[in-house]
Amino acid sequence: MKRRILEYTAVFQEEKDGGFSVWVPSLPGCASQGETFDDALRHIREAIELYLEDRGGKAADDDDFKKQFVLPVRVYA
Repeated sequence: MKRRILEYTAVFQEEKDGGFSVWVPSLPGCASQGETFDDALRHIREAIELYLEDRGGKAADDDDFKKQFVLPVRVYA
């Protein structure tokens, strides 16, 4: 069986109480968490696979996720 390799941008956020939250902006509702970065990475990979499986194996439009980037923005208040 031929398989495609897909790439998505995942946003990781370190939580104050420990652990990490992670979500994929181009896949609405696709999110997970983990006690360590490696746990969170493993969990979001599983979440993406399940997300795509629920959609019948159809990935999001390939152009959408390539146009995303994360940039820290500093403001003074």
